[in-house]
Amino acid sequence: MSSKARVEEIPIFEIRPSPKWRLLDLRELSAYRELIYFLIWRDVKVRYKQTAIGVLWVLLQPLAMVSVFSLFLGTLAGVHSDTPYPLFALAGLLPWQLLSRAISESTNSLVTDQRLITRVYFPRIIVPLATTLAGTIDFLVSSILLAALMVAYKIPLRVEMFWLPILFLLLLITALGVGFWLSALNVQYRDVMYTVPFLNQFWFFITPVIYSENLVPDRWRALYSFNPMVAVVEGFRWALLGVGEGPNGLMTISGVVSLCLFLGGIVWFRRRERSFVDAMGSGGR
Repeated sequence: MSSKARVEEIPIFEIRPSPKWRLLDLRELSAYRELIYFLIWRDVKVRYKQTAIGVLWVLLQPLAMVSVFSLFLGTLAGVHSDTPYPLFALAGLLPWQLLSRAISESTNSLVTDQRLITRVYFPRIIVPLATTLAGTIDFLVSSILLAALMVAYKIPLRVEMFWLPILFLLLLITALGVGFWLSALNVQYRDVMYTVPFLNQFWFFITPVIYSENLVPDRWRALYSFNPMVAVVEGFRWALLGVGEGPNGLMTISGVVSLCLFLGGIVWFRRRERSFVDAMGSGGR
């Protein structure tokens, strides 16, 4: 075979810049699924490496917080709930903890993995995606505590529990949407990470985690429902405990906001990812 023939058999690839405005490439994510599994497993192992009680922290943390809330709010402050207050608080606290962890860890995820990002190509969106999905493992484990309390308080199974997968999906897209926005911003502006604790605290108090949505005046309900976590928290309580109203117009508003946050986060992330390596090389701004 001549050298000319061998040259002609070599495949030629043309690399073109990707569009600035685009959503997820599901085929590309599927091709890198093993990397997603690896990053999820790495985050889980690092989180509990060299801890004395390991994964039991997943149960102890919400248990301690619910105990404090029940003592000071349920007993001393007399916060009204239509179900035993420990159950009421825990049903709102578990989805909130997943969101809070996703915000905290996704924001800094790209910077933490910058040595990997600057050396090999892979879809950068995998990094905050894997960080958030790793948090879902803690959520599922801590749900054992909620199930145990429901048994202890003799809460029966309800047909409305079939809504839980939909509500969990709504929680997940909210967490991912926020993670996409903040992680991309933090690559360019490193002071974003310093605003995250304030954001978590502020969002916690405007979400009905430790109080009922009924405390919000009627004239503020529509504005309040623009908080996407209102639908998640109230939906979990309704599906599990029969507390509050089911899906309605206000919850629909929260769901639409969650979807817009998610889609907008994807577009923003994909538009900014081409500058990540340069920004990391210069140390951000």
